[in-house]
Amino acid sequence: MSGIVTAVSRNETYTFTKPNRDSVTLLAGLGVEGDVHSGVTVKHRSRVAKDPTQPNLRQVHLIHEELFDEVRAKGFEVAPGELGENITTRGIDLLALPTGTLLHLGAEAVVEITGLRNPCYQIDNYQDGLLKEVVGRDEAGHIVRKAGIMGIVTRGGAVGPGDPIEIVLPAEPHRPLDRV
Repeated sequence: MSGIVTAVSRNETYTFTKPNRDSVTLLAGLGVEGDVHSGVTVKHRSRVAKDPTQPNLRQVHLIHEELFDEVRAKGFEVAPGELGENITTRGIDLLALPTGTLLHLGAEAVVEITGLRNPCYQIDNYQDGLLKEVVGRDEAGHIVRKAGIMGIVTRGGAVGPGDPIEIVLPAEPHRPLDRV
């Protein structure tokens, strides 16, 4: 399996959206250089309030661009970086990958998937009604989170639009993604 990076984004301040960049640098054990969520310990405000010493399992946020196509069909316009992701991809079913999958991004960088993004009300503040399109329920009534995945940087490097993504699955048994 392989895919491609279609956009990269980062922001030095806490805002919902992140501006696109020509490239970003991933730093091992930290995240995206210059991004507000970079660091060894949690940076998301709600998690810091609970326990600021928790390890940062959300150093990098990835979203599949196919989600934008899906919500566009329902009347929403969303572009890369607008849901706060750092890396936008195409050609990979990110949500189906197991925990511990390694994503080789570009020539050097590697991100280990830690889990699903748990989208919050800020998505509706961005576009009213969008939250129900990225969080729903399947036929069995289980919650389905579609707003991307989170990961940690295990090897740093530059990443930019057009870079290939190679997937290395962990040893079985695979553990499905859960929210982090």
